[in-house]
Amino acid sequence: MSLRQTLHDHPLWILLGIVLFGALGYVLAAFVGTVIVAVFVYYAARPIYRQLTDRIENRTAAAGISIIALVLPAIALVGYALLIVTRQLREVADVVTVRPQDLGISPELYNRLTDPTFFVSGEFRQLFSGELAGSVIDSLASVAGAATTVGVIVINLFAMVVLAFYLLRDDRRLAGWVNDQFETDDSIVSDFGRAVDRDLSSIFFGNILNAIITGTIAVIVYSLLNVIAPEGAAIPAAALVGLLAGVASLIPVIGMKIVYVPVALYMAARGVMTAGGETLWFVVLFTAVSVVIIDLIPDMILRPYVSGKNIHIGLLMLAYILGPLFFGWYGLFLMPALLVVAVQFARIVVPALVDEAADPQLPPSGARIDANPLLRTTVGTAAPETTDEAAAGTQPRTDVAESTADDDDSVDDADRETST
Repeated sequence: MSLRQTLHDHPLWILLGIVLFGALGYVLAAFVGTVIVAVFVYYAARPIYRQLTDRIENRTAAAGISIIALVLPAIALVGYALLIVTRQLREVADVVTVRPQDLGISPELYNRLTDPTFFVSGEFRQLFSGELAGSVIDSLASVAGAATTVGVIVINLFAMVVLAFYLLRDDRRLAGWVNDQFETDDSIVSDFGRAVDRDLSSIFFGNILNAIITGTIAVIVYSLLNVIAPEGAAIPAAALVGLLAGVASLIPVIGMKIVYVPVALYMAARGVMTAGGETLWFVVLFTAVSVVIIDLIPDMILRPYVSGKNIHIGLLMLAYILGPLFFGWYGLFLMPALLVVAVQFARIVVPALVDEAADPQLPPSGARIDANPLLRTTVGTAAPETTDEAAAGTQPRTDVAESTADDDDSVDDADRETST
């Protein structure tokens, strides 16, 4: 039974389904940020997961390894980079984002942990003894006072990881169920779904993941470079420069060069004017690290996975810019996803609907191509004969028989005349 016939025969069940989906959508709308980030994590981990499934038969184990061993450490690293950026925002612009007390962390411990030089200094050993250990204990004791903030963060992270895990493990099963229920093979629905999946993979795994990885590496590396910087030659606002480099990687052609090249020129001019050029070696080191470690290496690793460039780069740039302004922080993921769905709908579905309206003999949109007898001969399947065609097919044989009998009578008459 076709989907259109099902809708016609069971209107009450369809109405109930609409109500249930509406309720589900209302619940998901409250957690839209968690859901869209989980989808991003799914696309980011899917290439790794598929590599593991070639070696591990257990899909659950492969999905678990992809999430636990690869995704969770990446989330922790990104979170630490954001803490560094938050601290520098407080120092440079006095912007209050998340206070240490909101996370149950004492300001002293927060300041030490968000300073990357702390981990390469001898003070790091104090983390497990002495005064800093007491600070850690006090911070843990104060977590109860910040249970609301911490609890919301933990619940959202847990929901995101669980959703991404099951999307990895059961994506093919879900696609197979949709195909079996609605017979979407060789249909507009199938083409539309594949195009959206391809472009989401390109955007999430290619562009946005590249920006996140680049920004995280830049924040930490630039902050560590300041450890060995000569006096008066440090990278200005190193964490913010790293964050801007990650965001700038979304810009085509120029990329993060729009950030680190002006910074390098500023540092070189400052070094010549204040130190007579003695600190230019640090400027050269900063430029080399920016080009090799932050620019080239992430690009070389992720570039082979960036394919299916069916979305205009200008539209993508607008989505990246307007998404966070319109939706908030998760707009960076949600707006490009909406753009992909809209573009592929206009590219695949709209022409099919227009062609169907122009030619009523075409099968309905979403139907299999061989569902229409007029099109079966194009795929190697003969169309069944109708009753009229069968009757018309037997009629010529009757006419031929009558014509043959008339010819025989004419020959007999001619023989009689000749004999007479």
